[in-house]
Amino acid sequence: MSDREQIDGNDADRRSGAAVQSVDRALLVLEILAAQGSAGITEIADELGVHKSTVSRLVGVLEKRGFVEQLSDRGKYRLGFTVVRLAGATVAGQDLSKASQARCDALAEEVGETVNLAILEGDRAINIVEAAGAAGVSLRTWVGQASPAHATSSGKMLISELTSQELRERLGARLEKYTDNTITTYSALERNLAQAREQGWIVAVAELETGLHALAAPVRDHTSKIVGALTISGPAYRMPADRFDDLAARAVDVGAEISARLGYLPRLSRR
Repeated sequence: MSDREQIDGNDADRRSGAAVQSVDRALLVLEILAAQGSAGITEIADELGVHKSTVSRLVGVLEKRGFVEQLSDRGKYRLGFTVVRLAGATVAGQDLSKASQARCDALAEEVGETVNLAILEGDRAINIVEAAGAAGVSLRTWVGQASPAHATSSGKMLISELTSQELRERLGARLEKYTDNTITTYSALERNLAQAREQGWIVAVAELETGLHALAAPVRDHTSKIVGALTISGPAYRMPADRFDDLAARAVDVGAEISARLGYLPRLSRR
């Protein structure tokens, strides 16, 4: 290879690297706007750790393509219609169950217990996805079953971000007792839900049925709202308390994977 060819090759590599960096920064701009709703050039530059002129060029290109649009007289930008159009093409045929079934199957195989995904309807948690574990003694099928929100790990996760007033409006005046462990007062329920918010998961230890243990992690959509609860459940002798932390860590991870499929952005890393 001649010196000229080597110089040309090095120049090409530098141009390619610069192009990749520009694409990466442009995508980060979109993530910032998605997370914050709107932002100005200075805010975006601070988030990326680059000069404002760099951000101005990136935003200019994105604006021409319809990926961002400027808010009138505010000097700020938000996501444009092109993003909505592309997202619609992806999300239109995808619902929560389709986004989660494969991951629930894999988790059930990994942990050997039953994995469900539930949604909230009224005061009930309804399982829409189930994946059976490989353990010898299996639980009955829970798909389509409606369970009281206050007595299940999935239900408690789904109501964990409601206010005190919203809880009472949704669950009613009386919290029914199913076992000796069922939470039947709002003060105790709210303490339990506060713990769920703090640690990111929640358990139900024989609260619906004696001998049945379960834990749940949140599934969030693009608005950060909890729209589902991913649960791992099993008989008490296979799911003792000393397994909760490890199982919960896996449930939280898989819940986060499903949330990402739904457009949830927990936080941005600075570049």
